[in-house]
Amino acid sequence: MELSEPGKKASYLTGAAVLTATVAFTKVIGAIYKIPLFNLLGDEGSGHFNVMYNIYTLILTLSTAGVPVAISRLISEARAQDRPRQAARYYSVGLWTFTLVGLVGMAVMLLFGRSFAEFMSDPKVYLGVWVLAPAVFFACVLSPLRGWSQGRSDMVPTAISQIMEVLCKLVFGIAIAWYLKSQGYGVHIIAAGAIAGITIGLGLDVPILAILRRRAARREPRPVTLDKPMSRMETLKKIVWVSVPIMLSSSVLNIINLVDSSLVRWRLGTGAGLSEQMVDVLYGVYSKGMTFFSVPNAFISPIGVAVVPVVAAAMASHDHKAAKTTIESSLRVTNLLAMPAAVGLFVLAGPIFDVVFPGSNEHGPALLSMLGIASYFVCAYLISNSILQATGHEKLALVALPVGGLLKIGINYILVGNPAINISGAPVGTLACYVAITLLNSVFIAVTSPERPRFLRVTIRPLLCSLLMGAAAWGVQGLCERRLLPLLGGGRLAGAVCLAVTVLAAVFVYAVLIVLLRALTKEDILLLPKGEKLAKLLKIR
Repeated sequence: MELSEPGKKASYLTGAAVLTATVAFTKVIGAIYKIPLFNLLGDEGSGHFNVMYNIYTLILTLSTAGVPVAISRLISEARAQDRPRQAARYYSVGLWTFTLVGLVGMAVMLLFGRSFAEFMSDPKVYLGVWVLAPAVFFACVLSPLRGWSQGRSDMVPTAISQIMEVLCKLVFGIAIAWYLKSQGYGVHIIAAGAIAGITIGLGLDVPILAILRRRAARREPRPVTLDKPMSRMETLKKIVWVSVPIMLSSSVLNIINLVDSSLVRWRLGTGAGLSEQMVDVLYGVYSKGMTFFSVPNAFISPIGVAVVPVVAAAMASHDHKAAKTTIESSLRVTNLLAMPAAVGLFVLAGPIFDVVFPGSNEHGPALLSMLGIASYFVCAYLISNSILQATGHEKLALVALPVGGLLKIGINYILVGNPAINISGAPVGTLACYVAITLLNSVFIAVTSPERPRFLRVTIRPLLCSLLMGAAAWGVQGLCERRLLPLLGGGRLAGAVCLAVTVLAAVFVYAVLIVLLRALTKEDILLLPKGEKLAKLLKIR
């Protein structure tokens, strides 16, 4: 399988574009879903729902962090080595193994639902735990199905399953919650009904992905050579060997963030000497900033998912030049997306808080500015982590993550506990954490890659475009506040109009700069659908 040949080259950017568009769609549907749902549930019911939703998020992380990536990489490698029977065995072993794991997990949640709810400090959510129990089974079955399609660089099935999941969450979740409320049930029962939409969506995903996989398998040409696959036990060991470090790396970061959340609140009270009410206020405004902080990385994650099978196949074929080209392209595209988002959040933090969170604590804009810069390094960490996974060095990520986590905890302990700094120290710890992880991962990539990626080359032009865009956004926002805001009569709506004008102007300036400075290469564009026509339109040679 020669990745460099036209027609055979797996377009990871095409797959990334599909998943990125899916992320954008699911983000919008998610917002539409939560606003009416929280109004329906009220404060108490919303609290129960959030506890249940956190359980779902944990399930989703575990089911998508390791197994699909591992099976995706292993299948891609086997296909590149012309071992179709081994690729098929990776899928079959993964499917049967994780079907069994899913059944066990579902049984545990059904048997110990009440104990689990008490552990979450909300005994009333046991019904939600029972409702989510089948979701554990469905998520485990979906993992090898998604991994099989991703290993073939086909991201469409994954995108379809994500869309199905979010639509079911919207339609069935709200419909069931509305019906239960109309029947006079308690809010914890209504919340459990709302969470049922997730289980229904995952359940419908299973047959859909199974049908798509079967159709895709029928379209594949019969193999010319018949390889001798490893035994099922050896295959299982290989899947576990690759997937466990990926799962651990995701779990370590989740644990660090959980510990850090508790630490920040504790140090605001015991170290900075603030009252319980002020701790709630400051941590609340910090949490508001975190909602924007997490947005850019949602659009980078699909690039990481898509790049793994392509780089893995190139490495398996010893086509180191193709691997280097794909790695550099993924880094460049990440920079082109993440850098302007970070600069935009830094420059426009004040207007964003005024429009989206009016009346918030005065610390909000400063916290968001620092978190904006940190958001870039989260994106850089995600793509570097995916590159290490693709090249077979996923265990090195387990070295970088604890270093960054301990740095974050140490800085937050010192700075947040300082009365003069208090909550302003929290984003500093977050920034230091991800800078350290990114730098270590970059060193690992440089040392382990047969052909070292040119990090500086893929960074300079996107950075220059982003900085110039930031300056333009700062100027336009200032002009709007002086001229347009008084003309519109002031207020939140007028501020929203000014912010929208600024964002549109910044997007236009950034697009022009990308073309003028040739920050996006023709190779990148040719990987996209209709890339040749797009390159001609943008006059990129």
